Amino acid sequence: MGTRLKIGMAQIAPVWLNKEKTLEKVKSYVLQASDEDCNLVVFGEGLLPGYPFWLSITNGAEFNSNVQKEIHAHYVKNSIQIESGELDEICQIAKENQIAVYLGIIERAFNRGGHSLYCSLVYINENGEIKSVHRKLQPTYEERLTWSSGDGNGLQVHPLKAFTVGGLNCWENWMPLPRTALYAQGENLHVAVWPGAERNTFDITKFIAKESRSFVVSVSGFMSIEDFPKDTPHIEKIVANAPGVLANGGSCIAGPDGEWVVPPVTGKEGLFTGIIDYQKVLEERQNFDCVGHYSRPDVTKLVLNTERQSILDISKS
Repeated sequence: MGTRLKIGMAQIAPVWLNKEKTLEKVKSYVLQASDEDCNLVVFGEGLLPGYPFWLSITNGAEFNSNVQKEIHAHYVKNSIQIESGELDEICQIAKENQIAVYLGIIERAFNRGGHSLYCSLVYINENGEIKSVHRKLQPTYEERLTWSSGDGNGLQVHPLKAFTVGGLNCWENWMPLPRTALYAQGENLHVAVWPGAERNTFDITKFIAKESRSFVVSVSGFMSIEDFPKDTPHIEKIVANAPGVLANGGSCIAGPDGEWVVPPVTGKEGLFTGIIDYQKVLEERQNFDCVGHYSRPDVTKLVLNTERQSILDISKS
C-alpha cells in the first residue's frame, strides 16, 4: 500500500446494553474488516454496550427515580472494565490479523472506584496493544446524567503506517483546544466517533479536514426501535416514546482538501470502506499548517495536562 491506508467504518447497532453479545458483534466486524484488507476499523461512540438513549425519552432527570436507578444499574453491569481483561479477545484478534481498532466503549473505570461510567475511545494497535483510552472530557446535555467527565490522559496520537492517528468523542470534536492538542502532536488522520446522526457528521467532518489539512474519519452507530432487546429493564417505557430511528448513521471520510472520500452513509448498517493516501496530506499542508508554519507559538500557546485523574494518590514511605 505504500502511503495508502484502507479504513473500515463499522456503522452498526449494538445488542443494546448487552456487553457479551455486543462484544461478539464487534469481533465479527473486526474480522470482516480484516477480510477486506482494512488497516484500521472504527466503531461509533459508546457502541459497547450502547448509547444511553433512554435518558431523553424516559424523563432521565427525575431525581431518585426507581426506573432511572434500575436502568442505570443495568448499564453499569454491562459496561467495560478494561483492567479485568474484557477487551483481551478483541486485542488478540487485532494482533492475529494485523489490524488497528478504534472502539467506543462505556468504561467502568477501576481507578475511579469501579462504579462510575466514562464514555471512552480505545485505540488498539495492529499488534493488539491498547495504546490509549480517552475518556470523554465533557458529556453533552443528558449524557451527564449517566457519564462522568474524563481527563486529558487519552489525548494521544499513534503511528499507523505512514499516518499519525488520533481521535475524539462526538461533541468533543467541536472543542478547538482538544483538536489542537492532537494536531500539535502530529495528527494527520483524525477519527471522530458519534452515536449516529448525519446532522453531526456532515458539516464538521469537512470543517476539521479543512482546518487541520488532515484526513477525517467520522463513524456513527445505527439504531432503530427494533434494536432494543425485549429483556431490557423498563423496556415498555423506553419504546413508548422512542422514534422509529434513533441513530441514522452518517459515517464518512473527508480528505485534507475538505472534499469527500466517502460521503455520509445513512439508513443502513454495515462495514463501509475507503482508501486514503498520505501524499494528499503533504500536498495540502503546503499552503496551511495550523500548528506548523501557519502558527505563532510566541503569541498563543496551548497547555495540555495528560495526568490520569484519580481521587487517590498512594504514597509509600
